[in-house]
Amino acid sequence: MKMKRACSKKTDFRGYPVTYFEKALLDPNSFFKTPGEILKRNDFSREQKMEILRRWEYDVRELQVAEEESLPGPQLVTLDSVLNALRALGAPANTDRSASTKQGGR
Repeated sequence: MKMKRACSKKTDFRGYPVTYFEKALLDPNSFFKTPGEILKRNDFSREQKMEILRRWEYDVRELQVAEEESLPGPQLVTLDSVLNALRALGAPANTDRSASTKQGGR
């Protein structure tokens, strides 16, 4: 008699299922081709969309720093496109990342 294997679902360190939102938040570039795709999603709240876009903004800034240090990486999305998507959501300016370091932090 053959036993059925249980479907293996991704879980976090506590064993809780990882949602699509959580996966997208970890690496937006793997889930979306453009920031505009996030804006079109009906299954994410405005706050979730902003959270994903803020993560993407951070990732793009990190790649820009790497390029300045002669370590080019795959930059598929521009910082402007991410910031434009955030503005389209009415997201407030992120003053925590507005100066001091290359990544935009203090």
